[in-house]
Amino acid sequence: MTPPTAASSVPFSALRSLTPPLPDDRPEALGLSAVRLQRASDAFKREADKGTMPGATLLVGRRGRIGWFDAIGRQAPDADTPMRPDSIFRIFSMTKPIVSLGIMMLVEDGDLLLSDPVAKFIPEFGDQKVGVDNGGKLELVPVAQPMTVQDLLRHTSGLAYEHTGTGPVHQLYQQSRVRSRKISNAEHAAIVAGLPLICRPGAAFNYSRSTDILGRIIEVVAGRSLGVFLSERILAPLGMNETAFFTSEANAGRLAEPFAKDPWTGEAVNLFKMTEQPLMESGGGGLVATTMDYARFCAMLLNKGSLDGTRLVGRKTLELMASDHLGPHVGIQGTILSPGHGFGLGFAVRREAGIAPFPGSPGTFFWSGIAGTFFWIDPKEELFCVFMAQAPGQRDFLRTLVRDVVYAAVE
Repeated sequence: MTPPTAASSVPFSALRSLTPPLPDDRPEALGLSAVRLQRASDAFKREADKGTMPGATLLVGRRGRIGWFDAIGRQAPDADTPMRPDSIFRIFSMTKPIVSLGIMMLVEDGDLLLSDPVAKFIPEFGDQKVGVDNGGKLELVPVAQPMTVQDLLRHTSGLAYEHTGTGPVHQLYQQSRVRSRKISNAEHAAIVAGLPLICRPGAAFNYSRSTDILGRIIEVVAGRSLGVFLSERILAPLGMNETAFFTSEANAGRLAEPFAKDPWTGEAVNLFKMTEQPLMESGGGGLVATTMDYARFCAMLLNKGSLDGTRLVGRKTLELMASDHLGPHVGIQGTILSPGHGFGLGFAVRREAGIAPFPGSPGTFFWSGIAGTFFWIDPKEELFCVFMAQAPGQRDFLRTLVRDVVYAAVE
């Protein structure tokens, strides 16, 4: 199949396959500068040449069409195979928006409420305690209010991630089996429910395993595995045919891989094997996907919940998801949210034009994956971008760089 060339635009409907664009479709028709988009690709080519990352893909959509799609560098560091438009990536936390959308579809179905306590679906969460560090001793304090589905969606649940801190609660996460891909979603939820909270529910934003718990709630409510639910309700309807919790050995030649050692620190890089089917289908970080697949998801979001005549979620529901749910009264712990940003129901949300050290528009919503993948939706500019790389240690640098060079091309 012939991929769309970087200097031409194609309709979102062409995202179903790698079909060539019309020769007279140019980025300028979409208010994008082809010259500056080429500079964007050149910037990432320089980084690949320097050894910052093996390679990357860059896709920019605007006003109902693809304005730019380029595959840069190599697919894997130990081979000369060029990065392909249909290379397969671990998208890690870019799984979260997909699962969050699944929860909101169940809300629209009337199967649950955002205000429902998590314990309604997973009884193990009925006796939560907050872990308080008292002079090096961990004390357990009862919660004042139950954790809700909304808390999970906006990461105000009080749950944690083992890699986001070094306190006593984080250490308990590190000592548990929460990272195992060989436990079920039900077992994982039970383990997490048995660990202390880092703060009371609703008190503060703490990036966490909350979306893994949402995945388990989907299983309980829908009566089928998370993978089956996502396939039936989101992936298949959108034509995201290569997005799943693993890929087949037949696709071994299309897997994007990182350097074995981080090029900046020399530390070993260990990512999960994409052709290995896990028992746990991690709603927080387990999916693999192609750039084109995720672009279809972004196109649906930019199009207010529908794509190619298929509506997944209502316009007002998506509007709710893409709104800031932290406001001035919820604290933000950690540094994962940039200045000037809040968090909605599955996405980070830009609150203001300034403050953050990169361009964008108020109302832009987005998220990323720890291995180096990133996307954003800018409703004001009618624009989305999907960037895919497998470079965990360089992810913060790459997220800022891609914003800088892509927004430079917006006319």
